[in-house]
Amino acid sequence: MLEFILRPWHVVVLFLASRLNQEQQRAIEYLQVENEVLREKLGRKRILLSDDQRRRLAVKGKALGRSALRSLASIVTPDTILRWHRELVAKKWDYSHLRRNVGRPGVAPEVADLVVRMAKENPTWGYDRIQGALKNLGIRLSDTTVGSILREHGIEPAPKRGRATTWKTFLRAHWEVLGAADFTTIEVWTFRGLVTFYILVAMRISTRQVDIVGVTTNADAEWVQQAARNLIDYEDGFFRDTRYLLLDRDTQFLPLRGVLDGSDTKVVLLPPKSPNLNAHIERSMKSECLGRMLFFGEGSLRRALSQFSAHYHEERNHQGLDNDLIEPGDEVGQAEGAIRRKERLGGMLRYYYRQAA
Repeated sequence: MLEFILRPWHVVVLFLASRLNQEQQRAIEYLQVENEVLREKLGRKRILLSDDQRRRLAVKGKALGRSALRSLASIVTPDTILRWHRELVAKKWDYSHLRRNVGRPGVAPEVADLVVRMAKENPTWGYDRIQGALKNLGIRLSDTTVGSILREHGIEPAPKRGRATTWKTFLRAHWEVLGAADFTTIEVWTFRGLVTFYILVAMRISTRQVDIVGVTTNADAEWVQQAARNLIDYEDGFFRDTRYLLLDRDTQFLPLRGVLDGSDTKVVLLPPKSPNLNAHIERSMKSECLGRMLFFGEGSLRRALSQFSAHYHEERNHQGLDNDLIEPGDEVGQAEGAIRRKERLGGMLRYYYRQAA
């Protein structure tokens, strides 16, 4: 029979092991109390964990087992930790990515990335606006698909604006000979402090073409009447072929209406308190340009208006024109070539196009 001889170094090893076990037990007891305090502070609040945190807890929890887990004051239940472990095992043997997809082909990753890029760089662009910008690059997507891509990336749609439909029948009947005019104001910093500038803008409804008729700090009767004469001039007036002109009931238009009463252009007054019926011009100009800038002097205002006008006609898609451009360039619709971005006003106005090879 073998005899066990207790040597001095055995005693030392047993003593050290006992001390180590005691230290570990104290650490475990401390962590248990810490977890209990944490749970008391949280109350019934649910703790949201990331996938990586769930994975780490599941791996450690599986090694301990349900009985050991129940003895610990854990922030999650043992059944939850073990369920996470089963899900990890299931993912390991999940070959669904190898299955053959059926139905409509998905959107190419580079196209989806481009949709997300446009949405992030242009927060005010809605689904239709992005669809039009893609169309300029030779990429055909529906607005529904654009919306789905953005939702998948957690990007909310741009605010939807109300559309006026009260006069739909009238507008359709006179679409080609219908115009609109509107005043908008902007505050400009000058040596005299803040000065209000009045901007008179005209639009041909059918083509969406606009003309910045004039900019002034004093829109008196004489100035408005001269602007009206320029608009209906038989040779080069912007409204020379217009038969109906939509105007709101602003008293600033009274001198203009007086000039038009003797012409072939008939004034059609909008109903009272209905600013949305003729908000096309002011909405675009202010939301995309004027409302996002500070102006120092009349010159800076006129330069911004000039840049906006060029962008509006040559680079901006219009939903009323089936998301086309008013004056498209040769590069529009090209499907080949490197994608480039043109910027105006320091990047406030952007346009994407294909560079010719």
